[in-house]
Amino acid sequence: MNDSSLNITPSYTQESNFEQAIASSIANLWRTKEEGYLKSFDKTSLYWVKLCAPEHTKAIVVVNGRIECTAKYQELFYDLFQQGYDIYSYDHRGQGLSQRLIEDTQMGYVEEFDDYVKDLDKIVVHCNLDKYHKRYLLGHSMGGNIATRYLQTCPHPFNAAALSAPMYGVDLPWHLKPIATLLGQLLTAIYPQPTFAPGQVAYYPKPFDTNLLSQSRVRYHWFRDLYERQPELKIGGASTRWVWQALMSCKQCYLMTRQLKVPLLVMQASNDQIVSNQAQGQLMKKLARTNAECVFKIIHGAKHELLFEKDEYRNQALDSTLSFFQQF
Repeated sequence: MNDSSLNITPSYTQESNFEQAIASSIANLWRTKEEGYLKSFDKTSLYWVKLCAPEHTKAIVVVNGRIECTAKYQELFYDLFQQGYDIYSYDHRGQGLSQRLIEDTQMGYVEEFDDYVKDLDKIVVHCNLDKYHKRYLLGHSMGGNIATRYLQTCPHPFNAAALSAPMYGVDLPWHLKPIATLLGQLLTAIYPQPTFAPGQVAYYPKPFDTNLLSQSRVRYHWFRDLYERQPELKIGGASTRWVWQALMSCKQCYLMTRQLKVPLLVMQASNDQIVSNQAQGQLMKKLARTNAECVFKIIHGAKHELLFEKDEYRNQALDSTLSFFQQF
């Protein structure tokens, strides 16, 4: 498949045929994946997957979000693979099939947010992308933050990056915003064992009608069913330490925009209630001063998970990503 095929709108999996595709063509591709474990810098075991075809000359490394895993992204991997890309991805430390870090295996936890960045660097080196003509990075939410910090601080092979609803800030009540980082640090210091941050609870499958992630009923129910079928994938609320570390990393993303030299697409979900849209706008406004190849795309009406949304929003996110990648 050559790049000229992207000049017309590609055909992606649609909600009307999702259940059939996920049980047949998507499942068939997923069965062909290579998978394994990689020891990171501190010997933490990271689970990785790759989907490759001999004729592909382009690759995408996908960096998923908090509570996510590679298995959740089978549809996305399939759609990108059909467009001629080899796919590489992995589960973050403390979630998915990667090594859990604390006794409560379903609590979101990390020692230092930079550990995620070092993991991504380790994975990219392991992927050995030198053989490809073009190499791209695609990150969602927390994965968007990690991808940003990686691009700011590590030598990398990527021609361009696209971020879906990146976590450059958390959607907090106004009265908590000024004190959230300090509060997270204090609560982490007070409690000797990792503890859930205020408002965070153990894993439970939120009902579709009140979920803040997606308006696609069929995709949302499939993802929740996946976690019931494979309970080892479950991850619940975030710890005080995770929140503290995440907010500090958000600040670093903003402070180091000058180090973001790669062409960058940031896609915002206008109805996002998970991450801060205001923070995305502020970062992109600052970035535009030093990076002429940055694009800010607002997908109106969408909730947080642009890559798992209803077709009308997901199609836009995929079109924007692929057309942006095609330019570089």
